[in-house]
Amino acid sequence: MASVKSVGPLGFPYKTPDPFLFCVYHKDDYPAGDGKMQAPRMGNGADFDWSLPYRMYHGDRVPGFPQHPHRGFETLTTTSVGVVDHTDSMGNAGRYGEGDLQWMTAGGGIVHGEMFPLVHADKPNPLRLFQIWLNLPSKSKMVQPAFVMHWHEEIPVVTAPGARVVVHAGSLMGKTGLPPPPDSWAADPANDVAVWCLSLEPGASFTLPPAAGGDKSNRVLYWVEGGGLVDGKDIGKPAMITLKASLPSELKNGATPSYLLMLQGKPIGEPVAQHGPFVMNTQQEIQQCFSDYRRTQFGGWPWPDDAVVFPANKGRFAKLDGKEFYPPGK
Repeated sequence: MASVKSVGPLGFPYKTPDPFLFCVYHKDDYPAGDGKMQAPRMGNGADFDWSLPYRMYHGDRVPGFPQHPHRGFETLTTTSVGVVDHTDSMGNAGRYGEGDLQWMTAGGGIVHGEMFPLVHADKPNPLRLFQIWLNLPSKSKMVQPAFVMHWHEEIPVVTAPGARVVVHAGSLMGKTGLPPPPDSWAADPANDVAVWCLSLEPGASFTLPPAAGGDKSNRVLYWVEGGGLVDGKDIGKPAMITLKASLPSELKNGATPSYLLMLQGKPIGEPVAQHGPFVMNTQQEIQQCFSDYRRTQFGGWPWPDDAVVFPANKGRFAKLDGKEFYPPGK
């Protein structure tokens, strides 16, 4: 029996099933920086023109997302190329990329910035990453904010002929993703959350095994670059494929390299009320978010600029509770 339930366009942002809220793929071909890690052109405050080689997003001369608040959910930022500079209202910070994952629980409220500095002045600075929003159940929406950094040197990878699968969450073929923050919906294995990034060489095949949660889990495959077959069904261009999680799914790649994302998990099954950066269960709770943010600024912004970037030669690091940590061997 074929596992494909439906096929549709990717859209922007990607449609996501419960327990996920949002997903977008950043593919920006930034040029060499100017020595100050700036792009050649200035942003307009809301630069999302996908017809251009790159976007400035909400950045001015350095692309990215200056400080902004969140409450009630989690962000997962999975990188493959380029770097991200993170700062937040708890005083935590980091530079990560080139395959690293940052997993942040916004919980009761956090302000953070995500900037994409052009660290190389002598060569282009391409950026490739997914940002994924994972919901929190009502009991966890007001937990203490937290984040974990998963360095790519430690993230499990499954390899097969012509295939490479990065296991950011969940388990695949004996490999289990690194621990998420403690209050995450993904922290309980019974919730069957999985996040996998797949790279397929031309003509390669790979089979997704059935989900541990069977049909109680939602599973979606985003064929982001390239094209091929899923259980014999032609996916000739980038698409969103909703799968029956209780069945295996055979992927057969076409004539060009492909890049895919798989999201899976048991639904939280609660009402979702969302307004911009706040995700709660009722509109009354959303109004409370705005009131709380106006009153407290979620702890305030301890950094000298709204769009903080670190020195070009800083390297990858994470700063948590005042102490810096580094990738293995650094």
